[in-house]
Amino acid sequence: MDWEFSDDDAFIALCDAFKESGEDSALEFLANGEGEFHFQELIQNASGEGIDLSDSDEMNTFQFEILEMMEKHRSR
Repeated sequence: MDWEFSDDDAFIALCDAFKESGEDSALEFLANGEGEFHFQELIQNASGEGIDLSDSDEMNTFQFEILEMMEKHRSR
């Protein structure tokens, strides 16, 4: 993926909300209302950057990268 999503405001808000939630799992956090809201905003921003997430493999890769980065940011 050519887009550096870790600088995106929606990703930063997602990470901040994850840290504040006290949730242990990024996956569980994304499944709840607030996490899902920020993730959907990030998907919209990705589309605006020309990232095609309509392909399920691309979406899975994107989700995995997001979860991985969320876990890294939480430990900072």
